[in-house]
Amino acid sequence: MTRENAREESLPMMDVRAETGTATFTRRSHLAASAEEVFRWHARPGALERLTPPWAPVELVERSGGIEAGARVVLRLPVGPISVRWVAEHTDCVEGRMFRDVQVEGPFARWEHTHRFEPDGDGASILEDRIDYALPLGGLGRLAGGGVVSSMLERMFAYRHRVTAGDIATHSRYAGRAALHFLLSGAGGLVGGALVPFLTTGGHRVTPLTRRARGSGPGWDPESGRVDLANTAPLDAVVHLAGENIAGARWTDAVKQRIFASRARGTRVLCEALARLERKPRVLVCASAIGIYGDRGDAILDENAAPGEGFLADVCRAWEEATEPASAAGIRVVHLRLGIVLTAAGGALVKMLPPFRLGLGGRLGAGSQWMSWISLDDVLGAILHASMDDRLEGAE
Repeated sequence: MTRENAREESLPMMDVRAETGTATFTRRSHLAASAEEVFRWHARPGALERLTPPWAPVELVERSGGIEAGARVVLRLPVGPISVRWVAEHTDCVEGRMFRDVQVEGPFARWEHTHRFEPDGDGASILEDRIDYALPLGGLGRLAGGGVVSSMLERMFAYRHRVTAGDIATHSRYAGRAALHFLLSGAGGLVGGALVPFLTTGGHRVTPLTRRARGSGPGWDPESGRVDLANTAPLDAVVHLAGENIAGARWTDAVKQRIFASRARGTRVLCEALARLERKPRVLVCASAIGIYGDRGDAILDENAAPGEGFLADVCRAWEEATEPASAAGIRVVHLRLGIVLTAAGGALVKMLPPFRLGLGGRLGAGSQWMSWISLDDVLGAILHASMDDRLEGAE
């Protein structure tokens, strides 16, 4: 959380009442956004997903409604080797000021979570999360798990308040622009899965492009060249992330062929379909990679550097060239040349952490190799910026 997003973040407060066995956890943060704006962010689809820490994944089993009174959500939480079902129901909601949810079924003897949004001067507010909870088994439960739960809440809500402040600040940069309708390929991947809730909590609409069309939604089959956009509402922006995982298997000739085709052919098929639309999207943001530069040692490279040599350079070059039908049709095309995306939610970092946690991590070879990386949240911000800023075009 930067100083411009939150002038001051209060320390979490914990109060335990021994006579009732109930504990209260409270975290308050000052945000550079109005109470109404922060409330709207929480009320939009995707807020639960954005607020779920990557180290504490939950599975959304069922949802009815949003945050209004009577709405319910059913989650499955991993607790050690088992999973626990959690059913929460929203009991109170005051537009722009607060909402409350209580545990109907779950691991706690009692859980009541009150979200408050208090005005704090012009264009600013206080975000407060208050949890009133009791552990099962009374005093024994408090003795065995009280400290663990307290630490868990402190870490979790520090994360939640950082994400809330950061996301709202990012979206506020484009407050004067209309919300967009995005078409997204690769919505089930690491970046796409995080991009959907990031965009929807910002007020945008996202339509996933899937291999199997659902209802009237769009579907595609890059291998056969089929893209069905006939029943899709007019699009403002397209984000193309789909492609074979380059780290998913050993690079046999067959795997390399799939990697190449998934990007070169898949991208061209999509761009040809976009070019045929009567109302074309304004922008296509297409993932690319720094692999286009090849292995250049200590050379300083930027977007003006010529492509390098090798398999990944060839893939990226063909990948970017495949967007030509969209460019020729007048669609603004942005190529995001990304490095390794790091997040605790998955991908390279999750694969690297276990040996280090076991004390087995170390340098590879000489240890002087360059590893250009970018955080997942920075990728999300870059995609939004590329979509909203009409000045951006080509390699970025």
